[in-house]
Amino acid sequence: MTQVVIVGDGPAGLSAGLLLAKNDVTTTIIGQDDTAMHHAHLYNYLGIEDLGGSEFQEIARRQVQAYGAELRDAEVTAIEARDGQGFTVRVGEDELDADYVVLAGGKAAQSLAASLGAEKDGGQVPVDPEQRTEVDRLYAVGRVVRPDRSQAIISAGAGAVAALDILSREAGKDVHDWDTPPKD
Repeated sequence: MTQVVIVGDGPAGLSAGLLLAKNDVTTTIIGQDDTAMHHAHLYNYLGIEDLGGSEFQEIARRQVQAYGAELRDAEVTAIEARDGQGFTVRVGEDELDADYVVLAGGKAAQSLAASLGAEKDGGQVPVDPEQRTEVDRLYAVGRVVRPDRSQAIISAGAGAVAALDILSREAGKDVHDWDTPPKD
């Protein structure tokens, strides 16, 4: 089964985690709930008229866990590439194997990207339209890509883009995450 480790638990990481977990990908999100969302208030997030950032985080974290993603309150200390076969992610004394890694954790994720050889350009990690870095199977989303122009809805969208690309790569074809309402 495909294993994805997401470093960072703000809107970008949680969005990627949601789509992956609900599509039966083993998903581990590592973060310490130390996101800028706790200093935000949402008025400009489509579908949300008025919501505090901390409340948004609580709802999003519950939703992601309900789909089976594991949330770990920890810090990633290192990531090593395994010859094009994924990554070893160090979390304290633990080592996690990952087929893909999504970096969604701001400045800490920038240094992890640099340690893997993902080029750093003026404080941001460059990505292609699918949120892929130049390192195979390594994605970057949210503030690590747009440190000075970050916004919750943009970050969440980027997380979804990365997740859909991972799902598509694993399926060998384009994957869509269409939800339909239940029939009465």
